[in-house]
Amino acid sequence: MNDIPVLRVGDVHEVEAFLAERIYEFNAGATGCFDAESFCATQHDEAGAIRAGICGYTWAGCCHVSHLWVEASFRRRGVGANLLRAAEQHAQSKGCRLMILSSHSFQSPAFYERSGFVQQAVVPDDPPGHADLVFVKRLRER
Repeated sequence: MNDIPVLRVGDVHEVEAFLAERIYEFNAGATGCFDAESFCATQHDEAGAIRAGICGYTWAGCCHVSHLWVEASFRRRGVGANLLRAAEQHAQSKGCRLMILSSHSFQSPAFYERSGFVQQAVVPDDPPGHADLVFVKRLRER
């Protein structure tokens, strides 16, 4: 068991999915919360190409937004706000109390603040000269 693991930098999706399943199994067993569910929503152009999207998951009363992207030509038109609202509505339908996401300081922190998120943590120099910001939004109970 003293072997040094081989680090893979290529296509890691299979290993990442395997590890996520094992961590979920452990976390669900430790908490008794077996309600994890992934979600995504996309915005397409007239030709059917994806121009914006949001992905994440709900688990144990929290909605984690892992990705939110809007193509530059679609920004400042409400597309991102609509995607975030759709995720929030989904989270509320699942009984979530919180939404959690992170954004780099050069991305969209003001957008998230306008959307009701409150900055909870800062990781400085991630990447160098910038910061990783963690935001949380408390959701209203239905």
